[in-house]
Amino acid sequence: MQLGAHAPLGVQRGAERVRAAGEDLLTESGGEDALTLRAVARRAGVSTPSVYLHFADREALLEAVCLRVWDEFGRMFRENLSGDPFLALGRCGRAYARFALDHPVQYRVLMMRPSTAQGVPPAAAECFRHMVNAVAACVAARVLEGDPEELALGLWSAVHGCVSLLIAQPSFPWPEDREALIDHIVRIAGVGTALLSRLPDALPPSGVLAAELDDFGARLSADMTGPRGAELRGVRRPS
Repeated sequence: MQLGAHAPLGVQRGAERVRAAGEDLLTESGGEDALTLRAVARRAGVSTPSVYLHFADREALLEAVCLRVWDEFGRMFRENLSGDPFLALGRCGRAYARFALDHPVQYRVLMMRPSTAQGVPPAAAECFRHMVNAVAACVAARVLEGDPEELALGLWSAVHGCVSLLIAQPSFPWPEDREALIDHIVRIAGVGTALLSRLPDALPPSGVLAAELDDFGARLSADMTGPRGAELRGVRRPS
């Protein structure tokens, strides 16, 4: 039982007080095990039974506490959506990864374990919605081709897989420059998706594919370093 916007103001404030206490415990401990109903009630200054007035059980409370940071997630996506759609998609992917790594406990609870509730969990639904919006802009610009939802699933899976490994396997010898790793994964996912949407179902042998990709890369590099590249980047040529 989680109370909605139509609950009496006093009840809403009580629920928010409990959520805030839970978030404090989560942040201080760095893990979800510290968030028990008794501990949250003690921190909020209420009795343990009164917590059940706002939340059906510990799982409902835990999810509500973790969702407190999800407004920040939406804000980060919206702030990165302006400008060129493909570059914006890359910025959104990097912002997604930074958000997950800045809030590892919340991300692990909401995105890395099975949900106990029926239907699509709110956090996952919001992640997917933001990703689809960013991808749809790329499809409209024709830098990506295909169904926006299908493309978004692939891109989301790539970024989620990266941050999930970083969160779940902290002792693995990851590169010291974590931002560079994230950028690498985002670029692989984005450029790979753009290329894949234009490739035939039956791919040529490796040697032929390598030669074609070399030619494509050389042409693109020449375009971006020459006068046309300055125009594409919005740089004025000297008069």
